[in-house]
Amino acid sequence: MPGGRVRVGIVDDHESVRLGLQAACEDAGFEVVLAAATACELVRGLDGRVCDVIVLDLSLGDGSVVTDNVKLVQGTGAAVLVHSIADRVALVREALAAGAAGVIPKSSPTTTVMAAVASVARGDVLNNLEWASAIDADADFAKAQLGRRERDVLHLYASGLPLKMVAMQLGIAHSTAREYLDRIRVKYVEVGRPAPTKVDLLRRAVEDGILPGLDTAGGDENG
Repeated sequence: MPGGRVRVGIVDDHESVRLGLQAACEDAGFEVVLAAATACELVRGLDGRVCDVIVLDLSLGDGSVVTDNVKLVQGTGAAVLVHSIADRVALVREALAAGAAGVIPKSSPTTTVMAAVASVARGDVLNNLEWASAIDADADFAKAQLGRRERDVLHLYASGLPLKMVAMQLGIAHSTAREYLDRIRVKYVEVGRPAPTKVDLLRRAVEDGILPGLDTAGGDENG
């Protein structure tokens, strides 16, 4: 974010929604790089330009699939914030599984939407009722069976501490903390919820109730 200014892309097939979001973003001091009716149109139109956040509608008129749209716009390097009608739980769940950073209902006040954009731009996990409802409604959602020590390591590490500080706080060797972290990642892969990065681990910790919603996911991946 050059100069701290958030760069936003908007994907919605309703012109009035695009215009409203664009005006709200500009009023909030964000830069709207591009607004488009489809994910493909946005990616083509960006032509190498970069967004920090892309606000994406779940159901687009071109018949595209949620997972494909999330992956497509993520490929530009942006975080994805889903902007949707709140009762589409199955689609919300699909978007989160594809890697969306969070979901904000279209019924939310503009200030709440703009706060969510800023939060996702910082790399935060947007943990809210819509996220929780999508997880609770998913019969296939499986929590990783973490031991107490593994939960302790994940709690501290996903909170933002470097791994060496996690080891110090728990009174264990750095190599032991690394082994716990590797084991945690393996367990998440086994339940179909891989967490290769620190941000992914933060998401898993929030989803599994190990952490509440957090403000940041800072720290050094290698400790």
